[in-house]
Amino acid sequence: MKSVIERYNTSKEEHQQLLNPNSEAKFWQREAEALRHQLQTLQGNHRQMMGEQLYGLSVKNLQDLENQLEMSVRCIRIKKEQILTEKIRELNQKGDSIHQENQELYKKVYGTSEMAATSKDAFNPYGFHTGEDRQELIQLQLSQPEQDTYETSGSASK
Repeated sequence: MKSVIERYNTSKEEHQQLLNPNSEAKFWQREAEALRHQLQTLQGNHRQMMGEQLYGLSVKNLQDLENQLEMSVRCIRIKKEQILTEKIRELNQKGDSIHQENQELYKKVYGTSEMAATSKDAFNPYGFHTGEDRQELIQLQLSQPEQDTYETSGSASK
């Protein structure tokens, strides 16, 4: 109960002082000075973060500043990775949607009979064939280069 009464009395005194123009002016001068000091401190910290005005710092202060910067970079990289991962997920969903729409349009144009044949090419949606599905065997043999053609072209140029 005593603490409540004390807080009431101090609050009442502060309120009365603010009503006095001289006290109010002094209050705002102190407030402005505190804000100026805070601004200078923040500007100094910003300069140090930017690598400026590092003279006068101890090795421990420099190490602390380096650790703080490394933590900031780590947080930035994590955020960047999250954004890129989300963008990749969105693009994959958009690609899947476009692929599905493409299949539906193909079905409308060519009918369902050819759609069954193309459904096996799910990994090749644009109809490019690499020849992997061919069952033919191709045999290659190494042979010596033909000497005649090189010699005749060499003698012709002389």
